[in-house]
This record gives sequence, C-alpha cells and structure tokens, in this order.
Amino acid sequence: MDFTSAAAMAAQCCCRKAPGAEAAPARPPPEPPPALDVASASSAQLFRLRHLQLGLELRPEARELAGCLVLELCARRPAPRALVLDAHPALRLHSAAFRRAPAAAGESPCAFAFAAPGPSPAPPPPLPAFPEAPGAEPACCPLAFRVDPFTDYGSSLTVTLPPELQAHQPFQVILRYTSTDAPAIWWLDPELTYGSAKPFVFTQGHSVCNRSFFPCFDTPAVKCTYSAVVKAPSGVQVLMSATQSTYVEEEGVYRFHMEHPVPAYLVALVAGDLQPADIGPRSRVWAEPCLLPTATSKLSGAVEQWLSAAERLYGPYLWGRYDIVFLPPSFPIVAMENPCLTFIISSILESDEFLIIDVIHEVAHSWFGNAVTNATWEEMWLSEGLATYAQRRITTETYGAAFTCLETAFRLDALHRQMKVLGEDSPVSKLQVKLEPGVNPSHLMNLFTYEKGYCFVYYLSQLCGDPQRFDSFLRAYVEKYKFTSVVAQDLLDSFLTFFPELKEQSVDCRAGLEFERWLNATGPPLAEPDLSQGSSLTRPVEALFQLWTAEPLDQAAASASTIDISKWRTFQTALFLDRLLDGSPLPQEVVMSLSKCYSSLLDSMNAEIRIRWLQIVVRNDYYPDLHRVRRFLESQMSRMYTIPLYEDLCTGALKSFALEVFYQTQGRLHPNLRRTIQQILSQGLGPGTEPSVEQGGAGADSEVDTDAPALLLGDEAPGSAISLRDVNVSA
Repeated sequence: MDFTSAAAMAAQCCCRKAPGAEAAPARPPPEPPPALDVASASSAQLFRLRHLQLGLELRPEARELAGCLVLELCARRPAPRALVLDAHPALRLHSAAFRRAPAAAGESPCAFAFAAPGPSPAPPPPLPAFPEAPGAEPACCPLAFRVDPFTDYGSSLTVTLPPELQAHQPFQVILRYTSTDAPAIWWLDPELTYGSAKPFVFTQGHSVCNRSFFPCFDTPAVKCTYSAVVKAPSGVQVLMSATQSTYVEEEGVYRFHMEHPVPAYLVALVAGDLQPADIGPRSRVWAEPCLLPTATSKLSGAVEQWLSAAERLYGPYLWGRYDIVFLPPSFPIVAMENPCLTFIISSILESDEFLIIDVIHEVAHSWFGNAVTNATWEEMWLSEGLATYAQRRITTETYGAAFTCLETAFRLDALHRQMKVLGEDSPVSKLQVKLEPGVNPSHLMNLFTYEKGYCFVYYLSQLCGDPQRFDSFLRAYVEKYKFTSVVAQDLLDSFLTFFPELKEQSVDCRAGLEFERWLNATGPPLAEPDLSQGSSLTRPVEALFQLWTAEPLDQAAASASTIDISKWRTFQTALFLDRLLDGSPLPQEVVMSLSKCYSSLLDSMNAEIRIRWLQIVVRNDYYPDLHRVRRFLESQMSRMYTIPLYEDLCTGALKSFALEVFYQTQGRLHPNLRRTIQQILSQGLGPGTEPSVEQGGAGADSEVDTDAPALLLGDEAPGSAISLRDVNVSA
C-alpha cells in the first residue's frame, strides 16, 4: 500500500496488535553477531539485516538526493527497544514507519512513487508501495525517531520499535529522507566534466561516508543484498554497483539489484553523460563520449585477460560482470572497487602502466575485499594487503616477474619514504591499528595498509615454499569465507589448518617473525620480498641516480646523457625522479644540468612523470622551469596532480606564485578541492588573509572536505612531506 501521512498510517496501524500474537516463524540457523566496530554508532549486533531497498531521486539543480529506504531485518533477541543506525547531519529524516515483512528476504519488492515536477521548491521524498495479498490487513505504522551526535563524520539515528517484537520475526523499517551537501555524494556542474554537457554525480562510500547517502549499519562487518529504483533527469545515464540493471522507459526509472551480500560502503551510484563500449565478453567501459575511444583502446581485451588470470589463481569470478566507469578529475581517489562496477579517475588514462596496476588491483579486490571483507577498519590490511599480493600474482602471470618486481620496488620505496616522515614508532604503521573513538577510519588508509600488509602475505607465501601452494590456500580461503567479513585470526587459523606441517613447526612463533609481531609491531615490515628478478629494470635506475650524485658534475652529466630514458618504463622513470626528490634540495648546478638534459623530454611524458619532475623544480626553486609548473596546474583538476605541487610551493619561497595560479584556476576546480588548496595556501598567512574564493565558489553550502577520504594520510596537515604521489590511493 501507499502511505502519505502519519495520521493515515496510524488509523490502519497493525502495531496495536502485539506482534507476539502470531505463530513464531521458523528459526533460521544461528549466525554470530557482527564484530564490534568503534566507527559505527549502530546496533548492528542486535539485528540481522536481510535486504535493503532504495528509492532514489537525483535532483542536481538543488544538489539534493531524495530517498526512501526499506530495511528488512530480524531481531536476534526478543523485544529490542530500538533500532540504531548510522546517519549524518547532511541527512534530514522526514518519516519512519514499521511493516511486517514476508518470510523470505526480498520476496516482496516495493515500488516507489516519485513526486511529479511542479512549482513546489521542495518536493517530498519517494513514497513506497508494497504489494498486498487479497484480504491482508494493512501493515504500516509510524515510528518515533531521534538523531543524536556521534562523531564529526556522522550521527546516530535511533528508531523506536513496536513492543514485544519476537526474535527472528522478519520486519521492515521504512525511512524517507533527503540528503544535501553529503560527503558521500559528489555533485558536479557540467563545466567540471570533460564534455561540459550535463551535470554529473557520483558517490564514494569508503570508509564511513555512505551513512550520509542512506541510513545504514555503516560497518564492513554487516553485509546484505540490495535493490534500488533511481529516477534521474532526462538524458542522464545512471549506474550502480549491482549484478542486474534495467531501464524502464515508460516509468523513466532505472532498476538495480545486487544478488550477493555487500557491506554498506560498496553500495555506489554514478550518473551523468556516460556511454558504454564492450571491451570483453563480460566487461564494458563507461565514459563521457570524448573519453570513450581512449578508454576502449587502452583496455579492450586486457580486462578479460586479467580476470582469467585471477580465476586461474583464486577461483571463479563471483560477480557476473566486471565493468569500469571513468569519472571526472574531481573523483577524490584513484580507483574504488565497487562490485561489478569499478570507479576509476579519468586522469589515469594517460599513464598506461599506472592504469594497468590500478585496474588489476581493483580486479583483485573482487576476491579480497568484496567477497571476503575485513570486519573492522582496524584491520584494513586484510583487504588491501591481500589484494596487493593478488594483484602482483596477476601481473606476474600476465607481464612477467621483472615488471612486478619493478612496481613492488617503486611502492616499497614510497613506504620507506613515508616511514622516515612518520617515524618507526608511529601507531599507524601497525597492521592492527587501534582506532580511537571519534577518529575517522579513512585516516588509517596509508601505505602500511597496502605494502606492509603485502609483505606479511608474501612472507606467509614463502613459508609454504611454493607460490602455487599458497594460491591453493587463498582459493580455499575465499571459498570458505565468501560473502562474509573476517578478522585476522580467521585468516591465520585457516592458514595453519591448511598447512598442518607448518603448524607443527610453530611458524607463527618464530623468533623475530611472530605472527603477533607482524600484526602489532610498529615500524617497517619484518621481512621484505626478494626483488632480484627485477634487477634488469631497477639496476639502470640505480646507476643513473648514482651518476647524478657523483663528482665531478661535468663528467657525471656527460655519462648520464648517454642513457636514453625515453625507452624506459614509466615506473623506472618515476623511481629515478623519486630518488632525486628524496635528495632535494640539490645543488643548483645539478638542477640546471638535469633541466638541460631532461626537462623537454619529461614535459612530453605522462602526468605521473611530469608531476615528479615539477616537484623537483619547485623544491629546488628552479625559476627557469616555473612556467611548466603553471601550465601543468592550469591543465589539471585532480587532487592527485594538484595538491602535491601546492604543498611544495607553499613550503618554500613560491607561495605568491601558488596564490597567483590558484586565483586563475580555481573556477575549474571542485569546491572540495578548492577548499583543500585554500587550507594549504592559508598556512603561514596572517589573520584575515586566507585566500578567498570567487563568487559562486566553495561556500558554506559546499561539501565539507574533511569528510572526504583522508588523502593527506591520517592527521597530517597540508604541507606535510608525505605527498599524494606516495599514496596514489586505490581503495
């Protein structure tokens, strides 16, 4: 039935009969409650979430999402007083209601009625309509609710439940709401897209942002299936992270269904001027029309090759399709592994090797992260470390060990650079990080999560003596835990059970390499992989770097000029430039010689190379090449290619240059990015001299950037020596 007001629902309320009056449903097999998550305000441990349904209307002109959420639940214990969900101040709840649910989850999908266009400035959220059997009694009643503060990244929503609700009795809670200026929902005006034709919107839920998209159990410990109906402006293509999708032309709505359980942070939506192109038997790319030919040419056939390699290693791909959508430069990270639909930033298209690694990393997440998920954010390495290991097994199978070792050396180099900045006793260098109440879990996303986690997984593989045997273990691990969430002990117990001979040898207690020490010791990895198979690619980098740091400079420069780096791989050149960056500031005569030898050549290479050279220019105050810095910043709208340069410009004598470039380019930047750069520029300025934003820019109604993923690593302030170039975050 439709319901339009609390009064109408109260008149037909079934809650006046005690729910216990009916026969108790058959008890399902007992399930353990989810792990406690300090980042969630919810009462997830008291309920079993079976399914959720979303009715969503996109309103880009108002930068508003109107939603109706139907949660299908069972109480684990009798008579719970209330349901507590994670929410956010950006959400305004209009109503809450209760309805008895059918025995089978998702058995009774509801329709949603959307408000007709009209003069009203604020049309109501969608209304649900449930199919009712003939003669069935009305089944909805209003519920009281309240919203309380929780942390700076969310609120708690408490919904009072009917008394005497039975344990394991299926029921539904229906919430109607609007969301404005939500950190999970990024609205882009047409001019912030490549085609400048239509508005664009995408969501980014990792780690705890989706509580501003819809009220939920916003913890990776809870998974459920979901369905959605989405209404968008005419001509806007809508996509979601779902196994099934259709467009119902006569209704003007998109319908989606995810048949496998996923955590809340993996429910994702994107809408804009997007067109598809098939690139394989189960894959397509979506992109703005002007980008589609490039995306297609770079990935056609490759994704299927990577999926097939992953299946040989870790078992069947579980999600049906593997599609990729390329997002505008405002996307705040490099890539996100949303099931069935990887989000990736379009800026990476010009850097082929980075594109390959980033997409393969997201492919690996289909097994490690999406199918088997870390139960708490304190053990994010269970997803990222395993995905990084699987990514490198896939690249070894498809591109050889030398390339994999080069990429690994490049990343471990960045890990040690980060270690020097943070110090070896930094608590964020632990694999099992203690998340204090109120701390945003996104602050834990750093290179330790990826690379120290990878080193531990690699160490486990070496204990087996054969990577193929470890592949077999990981295949069994995924099969056992697929569509669930795990803690580290689940992985390690499974490992020792799978290899009983290693358990007998007490490999978990080897002096200096104890599993517990791997998890809880600060500092660098206890052991690192043997990368000698990549020496044919890394030795030339070391040799060239040594030449440029040798004396006399004239002889060194002459010898260096005979090495043609134009034929190098991107990761070789990036590794070489990173070494020079680590040594900056360099003697001015060295910088002059470097510029003479490489500046024009590097200027013709991809953005991953150019930004590193331009950081060398800035850190060494090399004015003759500042015009290249200006031109680069004038052409970039991405966080990963702007923030590192602004950080470096503002730590030296070039802040006035940075201010000048920012004033000229700010109109082309997303409000969130403008706000972040303003914060960088304002450091060290006097009171009242914070850089202003042109009229129409980021104001009080803009999304708050502090709720975006913490790309500046933890609580590091802008200007920290930890740079985005060291993170290149693929979630």
